[in-house]
Amino acid sequence: MEQLSEHDKSVLDVIFDPLQLMSSGQNLNQPEDQVTDKINDQEIVELVKRAIETAECGELDKALNFFDKAIAKAPDCPSILNDRAQALRLAGRVDEALKDLDQAVTMSGGRGKAGTKALCQRGLLHRLEGREDDAKRDFQAAANNGSAFARNQLVNLNPYAAMCNAMLREMTSKSVNL
Repeated sequence: MEQLSEHDKSVLDVIFDPLQLMSSGQNLNQPEDQVTDKINDQEIVELVKRAIETAECGELDKALNFFDKAIAKAPDCPSILNDRAQALRLAGRVDEALKDLDQAVTMSGGRGKAGTKALCQRGLLHRLEGREDDAKRDFQAAANNGSAFARNQLVNLNPYAAMCNAMLREMTSKSVNL
């Protein structure tokens, strides 16, 4: 039997396990991204940590104050903007959250961990607001960065892919029960 190429094996894997593509945390066709967004200042790290903990306790105004202080000290850090956007969304301030996410995507070039998370979060907000095309664009960009979550969202947004996945799951479960 002829030897299969890596591409052929990948295609067969996706056919027999369509959810396998989404479970992979990496896009094998993309080089590893070198964009980083590490915060090296311990005071800023502590402010962000306190902001997140405070937001988790439901004290959103207080959390946003901590985020504002962190952003004042590190205005070029997209991950802080991404985190603040989550708190803004929880506070019902979706337009402000989208502005933070737009800025985070611009600052990061939509790459790296912060850029990919901002694209995913912005895609979710676009879906929430009924802007499916904008959501697809953001999820596609994040999926190109290797985000399994974004690939899953793209499948959910595609009714044909969802139907094919449901049929494959049904066929697989029936064949196992034979």
